[in-house]
Amino acid sequence: MFRSKVKTIVLSIFITILAASLISFPKESLEASVRGLKMWWEIVFPSLLPFFIVSEVLIGFGVVKFIGVLLEPLMRPVFRVPGVGGFVWAMGMASGFPAGAKFTARLRQEGQLTQIEAERLVSFTNSSNPLFIFGAVAVGFFNNAKLGIILALAHYLGNICVGIIMRFYGKDKGRHQDEPKRKFIIRSAFSTLHRTRLKDNRPIGKMLGDAVNSSIQTLLMIGGFIILFSVINTLLYHLHITAILAKAVEMLLSVFSFTENLSIPLISGIFELTLGSKLTSQVQDAPLLQQTMMVSFILAFSGFSVQAQVASILAQANIRFQPFFIARIIHGILASIFAYLLWKPVYLRFYQTDHPTSAVPVGFFEKGSWVHSFYERMIEAGPIITIFSLALYTVILFFRLQRNRT
Repeated sequence: MFRSKVKTIVLSIFITILAASLISFPKESLEASVRGLKMWWEIVFPSLLPFFIVSEVLIGFGVVKFIGVLLEPLMRPVFRVPGVGGFVWAMGMASGFPAGAKFTARLRQEGQLTQIEAERLVSFTNSSNPLFIFGAVAVGFFNNAKLGIILALAHYLGNICVGIIMRFYGKDKGRHQDEPKRKFIIRSAFSTLHRTRLKDNRPIGKMLGDAVNSSIQTLLMIGGFIILFSVINTLLYHLHITAILAKAVEMLLSVFSFTENLSIPLISGIFELTLGSKLTSQVQDAPLLQQTMMVSFILAFSGFSVQAQVASILAQANIRFQPFFIARIIHGILASIFAYLLWKPVYLRFYQTDHPTSAVPVGFFEKGSWVHSFYERMIEAGPIITIFSLALYTVILFFRLQRNRT
């Protein structure tokens, strides 16, 4: 009871300070809101919407259960999650934050995951997508596509290690742990696919409408969090709270012989990963290795902005947030360690020699490449895709309301 009262008082004070800060810094708050809206409008919405819609349709048709039966022999012994976790892992890696949480929550609601399995799965299936790591961070911020190799390897190797560590989390309860082994996996997979499709007897049109409706609702929520934390980050800076926190972080960085000027980028990255990564790349007196390790930590921790999005999604499916938060800290530490360990054998060996080799190709992500051009065109076309999708969502919602009235 006492803890609950303290929590209420703390939250009330925080909201009051936030409201007063918005009134005190209206111009700065508006600019921060526009920056957050622009990020959601141009990049987040158009890049995540196709993955969300396709995943909803795949779940409805039973394709996810089909994949789950095939991947059961891999996912169960390694990560102690059902085979459907392989689908979530692949989609989360391809589409980026917070897709892994969205798909995990959806499968939990479908009854394909227990609570413990969902908490294990979500801990290592939320990751940054390769296009953001190479296109935005390596090329856009550091102007160095080769750096993307280290960032990507550190990020995904750290995620795999988190998944292996989290397999020891919790005790399995329910039917999943005692499922019999299947001799004919392919036949069982097709049988599961067929049964799932018959069970979900919605027409294709309604299934697509539900997929669009659910996906856009989730993306609207994500947009709200992006704008909110963009404003909070700006207000913390103008209230000099960021500088105060940076002083404490400087002491920690000095223990590891890091440049003290990386403290403010780290604080900013703890709240919002894009801003933190950008500020880290702008620290001129920091060695590139230190910048790489810092960005690796920021990308893995993913920032309170992404974590708030994940917490909101998980709450809808009765999945606890605490294991995910602990996993993000572990992932951040592991990603920084991997960046340090891979620096000499990968980056210095292949790219900083007199005769650089192409053993690890990055030409696809260089400026002027088709991948980088695609990334820039996606940003240009992002607002058009967003407007069209929101208009479609409005039409679907209108007809559904009209149908319910009649």
